[in-house]
Amino acid sequence: MQLERQEHLLAVYRNGLLNDTLPFWFPRCVDEDHGGFLLARDRDGSLLDDDKGMWQQCRATWLLATLYNTVEPNSTWLDWAECGLRFIDRHGRDSDGRMWFHLTRDGQPLRKRRYVFTECFGAIAYASLAKATGNGELSDIGQDLFSLAKRHFSDPSLVESKFTDTRPMKSIGGPMIQMVTAQELRLNLGDKSFTADINAAIEEIRRDFMKPEIECVMETVAEDGSIVDHFEGRMLNPGHAIECAWFILWEARLRGNDQGLIQTGCQILDWMWSRGWDNKYGGLFYFRDVNDKPVQEYWHDMKFWWPHNEAIIACLLAWLLTGEKKYADWHRQVHDWSYGHFADSDYGEWFGYLHRDGRVSVPLKGNLWKGPFHFPRMQLVCWKLLDESIQKARG
Repeated sequence: MQLERQEHLLAVYRNGLLNDTLPFWFPRCVDEDHGGFLLARDRDGSLLDDDKGMWQQCRATWLLATLYNTVEPNSTWLDWAECGLRFIDRHGRDSDGRMWFHLTRDGQPLRKRRYVFTECFGAIAYASLAKATGNGELSDIGQDLFSLAKRHFSDPSLVESKFTDTRPMKSIGGPMIQMVTAQELRLNLGDKSFTADINAAIEEIRRDFMKPEIECVMETVAEDGSIVDHFEGRMLNPGHAIECAWFILWEARLRGNDQGLIQTGCQILDWMWSRGWDNKYGGLFYFRDVNDKPVQEYWHDMKFWWPHNEAIIACLLAWLLTGEKKYADWHRQVHDWSYGHFADSDYGEWFGYLHRDGRVSVPLKGNLWKGPFHFPRMQLVCWKLLDESIQKARG
């Protein structure tokens, strides 16, 4: 990738984050009355629904605190992050310590999910604000939430399953979120002991989910790592696996370009790019079948925003760590396709959901699943990676 191209991309990511993405969400989404954020937004930013998803409350809080910690100590960003944490702190947890998933605007709980992703997002929100403020109590809460999540990862029986025990399965999402949460807690709390959680997650992914014999990463497997030959077991999520690839490549970078981790991350990216990229219309399919059979989910061929965010990071990291031209080419391919189809030139930010051919399916910008997280995280990570690369090139 030429230096001129890197400089262009850095400007796209940095300026897009600071002058487009952040102004779309803030300050309009800050709920001064009840705390937290009103994130269910139409294309133009108008409010569609005032319920609050705890995933998005936690992730928006994390984003703002992370910007404060890594870009500049902007007091407005910190004020907004603390507004988010006030809502999380007052209304986020049930009496059993678990976190709610869906609440009313004023914090009345509506729903709790069985799996513990919400607790992991809560942990990174608390940890990032602990670093920003120096408040040790926030650090303790973040660590407690992660400990709770790990207990559930190791003992799924702690929560009543919606399935019987006839065909037990597990998802790659567990070790993935354990890895990235531990990375965030290690960074923000300065505790290297979280590396053990990262190592355990990577080992499980290598052992149970990576299948070299068919060059594939499974989304779900049996408890012993074997492939389950049914709809759910055969279904692949290429974008999710590519997100896993960059989590591992990020860890490789932090460990002085660890070659074993680079090989693992690039293998995942190679396999799942091949299975996920739509050679007819461009973009990444949402679901595929490991044996190329039909997938039962009717949205399988749609293009969602977040897998493309993750692929942009993964391809850039792979190129920076290996220098292989194909990764620079893939980065250009996914970057150009994504900015050519998801970006809203009229109102800012990105559309979230496209038909296979790239037409917008629904124009909203925020809901329980989409908010200020995947896209601004991509912009921030790529900005910082490119800035470092350019500085090295200039000597």
